[in-house]
Amino acid sequence: MNKMSSTTKSTHGAYQLLRAMGPGLLMAAAAIGASHLVASTRAGAEFGWQLAWVIVAINVIKYPFFAAGARYTVATGESLLQGYYHQGRGYLVVFTLLNAVGAVASTAGVTMLTSAMLTLFIPLSIDILALIVLFSSLALIIFGHYRLLDKLSKVIMFALTLTTLIAVAMALNIPPVMSSDFVAVSPWQWANIGFLVAMMGWMPAPIEVSVWNSLWLIEKQKQMPISKKQALLDFNLGYVLTIVIALAFLSLGSLVMYGTNETFSNSGALFANQIIDLYSNVMGGESRYLIGVVALLCIFSTTVTVIDGYSRSLAESWALLTHYSKDNHKIVGLTGIRISISVLGLFIILFFQGALLPLLEFVMILAFITTTVFAALNFKLMISPQLAVEDRFGPLMKLWSWVGVLYFVGFSVLFIYWKFFQ
Repeated sequence: MNKMSSTTKSTHGAYQLLRAMGPGLLMAAAAIGASHLVASTRAGAEFGWQLAWVIVAINVIKYPFFAAGARYTVATGESLLQGYYHQGRGYLVVFTLLNAVGAVASTAGVTMLTSAMLTLFIPLSIDILALIVLFSSLALIIFGHYRLLDKLSKVIMFALTLTTLIAVAMALNIPPVMSSDFVAVSPWQWANIGFLVAMMGWMPAPIEVSVWNSLWLIEKQKQMPISKKQALLDFNLGYVLTIVIALAFLSLGSLVMYGTNETFSNSGALFANQIIDLYSNVMGGESRYLIGVVALLCIFSTTVTVIDGYSRSLAESWALLTHYSKDNHKIVGLTGIRISISVLGLFIILFFQGALLPLLEFVMILAFITTTVFAALNFKLMISPQLAVEDRFGPLMKLWSWVGVLYFVGFSVLFIYWKFFQ
């Protein structure tokens, strides 16, 4: 009887833990987009395995600042935005201004990437497809709300992870093809500083995504109580997943393209075909459309979560700064912000005229330059007296955070010197 009772409790505990999963996987869905599909794959295709340790390192360096979202919210019941506001109105104003810029730029980047993948199935221009993608994303967010987004992310993450890992496993058994005139290039050259900074800017995602995780966690807590252990496990699972998938994409690029002298096209439509070719060359031509659908759903999921995440954080910031507290005000503001971000993002897409890689590189570099500010905000919050002593960063996390901040500052200065003085 006791054994059956123990088994029942264990099963119930596992079920509750699974139900609590969501915000961390949503964060992973937002992260596994351009930084992985584009930057990681390109890193492998151009430099082989040379940047694998950099991908792991930048994820490790950013960990404390991302973890702040789950840790602060589960400890206080408040979002990171409320924490910034308690620190001082000016902190929230700075976050909101930088976040608004990032919102428009990131929405443009992931929408164009989704549109590029959609060209595999619909023979229309990227500009028209971008309009369709934005309209579909808004409809899903506005009418589907959080619960549908939560369920959708779990399915898509599982499908993408399984497909990519299978492709990598199959690629390991294929002999590498090296062009006779291939010359290996080192990523540690001045000419590659821009690419390195871009890759790190969205690896695994811009740090302001920690605020989304915080807001999504609050939404999840409205559905069910979530313990500190559950929240951190959900976050850590999502975070580790982003690292694994990033290395998987780098592996594909390295195993299939490195040494062939083939480079990715700036054109969004051509780039989409090249990405799917990576899979179909390994898994067979008959898998092409299946892989295309999975990749499209992944990037579409990223677009949905990016629009939703940025909009929620901007709406919450606006509510705090203007002292709006009524739900109806916040709902109207949220819908308006979602539409505004989408429209402005569409203008940027039209400006770049289908040139996907230049747009994404611009967005990623912008994300890295602002990373120092967002990291400092989260670090300051996690060592502030607002938190109970047991919830603050301890000595290890403080040291870890200081290393991260100095790293971001150093690379930002290096990039500015390279861009404007070299």
